[in-house]
Amino acid sequence: MKIAVAGAGFWTRFQLHGWRTIPDPPEIVAIWNRTPERAESLAAEFGIPQVFTDLEAMLEQAHPDVLDVITAVEHHRTAALAGLNRGIHVICQKPMAESLAECREMSEAADRSAGRLLIHENWRWQAPILEVVRLFEEGALGPAHRARLNFSTSFPVFDNQPFLAQIDRFILTDIGSHILDVARRLFGEARSLHCLHTRVNDIRGEDVATVTMEMDRCPIVTCDMSYASPLADESFPETYITIECRDGSIELRKGGRILVTTRQGTTESLIVPTLHPWADPAYAQVHDSIVACCTDLARALRSGGPCGTEGHENLKTMELVFASYLSAESGRTVIPRETP
Repeated sequence: MKIAVAGAGFWTRFQLHGWRTIPDPPEIVAIWNRTPERAESLAAEFGIPQVFTDLEAMLEQAHPDVLDVITAVEHHRTAALAGLNRGIHVICQKPMAESLAECREMSEAADRSAGRLLIHENWRWQAPILEVVRLFEEGALGPAHRARLNFSTSFPVFDNQPFLAQIDRFILTDIGSHILDVARRLFGEARSLHCLHTRVNDIRGEDVATVTMEMDRCPIVTCDMSYASPLADESFPETYITIECRDGSIELRKGGRILVTTRQGTTESLIVPTLHPWADPAYAQVHDSIVACCTDLARALRSGGPCGTEGHENLKTMELVFASYLSAESGRTVIPRETP
């Protein structure tokens, strides 16, 4: 499997390390970036033989099987369509695109293409979250009636990704695309949704949001997100999860502690990520999930089998993201599937 990479920004180095780390790693044959120095630096570091400043030229000359889109979100649509229109498989970073209309356009292009559109949605591949999913799906605790997913921190994310401070829509697209996807993985689709958000830091977009949903497998699901919350128990970039069921509860707490409580008592386990030599310790939880996500993407593309982050599936997550904005701006509860 030959991969061409679009983009040479903050996240690309970690993505390239992720590809290198999976079993039977693919061949990275080319990299494109509008600023050639960045692409050339990564090409030298990772032994990538071809560097381009023209995306179309890269796709025509490098003959990749897969285009891995790791650009800023405003370029996702253009890059993805360039690949899909040539029948090339496309892997795209989250969020899928800047608007729901663009997300739908990309999904529809994949339906017409010989190539597949997959989204690099790594959050659901975090080891502690995978364990929570497994425990919940065992069904031993009975049906869920209330759940909370909480990502709240004061981590200075704008220091190493300053462009995030300049986008008009921030936390719901940046973190909401992750957290709402995990909620879907656990509880199915949302029947209704209500959102409130606000801005605390000196940035353009919102940095605090709460989304409450009625979902197929849980009638009350609350997703809290914040980059403006100095808390005693915060631990970037961890997500805390509580699921209350008829016969017990599951709690994912700080440091990968998982508590399962029944009427007979509480059992505790500890799930920690692998700290890869190339990983930033501050992002260890997420960087380990890149490897798991890339492994699944490679398996799906090589086998032609299913992928949980197929474009049309992630489109449902993006409907929740943009339904959240619609709800916050209109002050009303909305039906996500009816989001225009």
